[in-house]
Amino acid sequence: MEIITVTAVLVALAAATRGVWSPCGLSMLTSINPVSERGRNHRFGVTAGWFIIGGVLGGATLGLGAAILALVVRSTGIGLEARLATGAALAVLATLLDLGILGVTMPVIRRQVNERWLDEFRGWFYGVGFGWQIGVGVATYVMTAAVGLLVVLAALTGQPIVAMAVCVLFGLVRGSWVLLTARVRTPDALRSLLARLDRLEEPVRRAVMGVELVAGVLLAAAVGAWLAVVLVAVSVVSVALRVGSSRRVSRSAS
Repeated sequence: MEIITVTAVLVALAAATRGVWSPCGLSMLTSINPVSERGRNHRFGVTAGWFIIGGVLGGATLGLGAAILALVVRSTGIGLEARLATGAALAVLATLLDLGILGVTMPVIRRQVNERWLDEFRGWFYGVGFGWQIGVGVATYVMTAAVGLLVVLAALTGQPIVAMAVCVLFGLVRGSWVLLTARVRTPDALRSLLARLDRLEEPVRRAVMGVELVAGVLLAAAVGAWLAVVLVAVSVVSVALRVGSSRRVSRSAS
């Protein structure tokens, strides 16, 4: 059971980090920072604090659903091995979805927050409102299948409190990324930060898929070494096919 919790936490951290590069996540960085808040006669620290609180509340909202699912898992008496195998299979499925092999294009749920709130409401209101939408994970752009995977793994623990805690962690981390701009004092500094983030997007995307795959292998290994080997083989072949396809497309385009 502990391995399910550990992998759920790892996936939650990865999913929360990937959200920084969503159109909505980047929009939050350009909208809530010391420069823009000063222009609206608001204090960045106050708005950012409410944003993080909103993120935690959003994570708790997501966690409520995960906790209910955890209750269902516990009440049905599903064995540990079955839960481990299910988690392993879904972790690999998440990796394949993020690779684009299964025909699903990320991001999904292509929705932005309403930026008119910035001009219509006080900083605490749009801070907590935007934070909640970011923290709940599925109200705006979903950049990775890891968001769904974290809910499933949290539920597979069979412990509602643990499931809730994992999702709250997701909301806290995702909300806390607003602090990336805490030292930004000029528009040029903000542009420089965004440029650095742009260069990091692809490495982070690959790292998140790596976390999904590692989660799958760890869960599979807890069931049996043979299952872990099978999942690794399937994943390696899938990645090789994806890379080969990308190279062919690149050559034809050139």
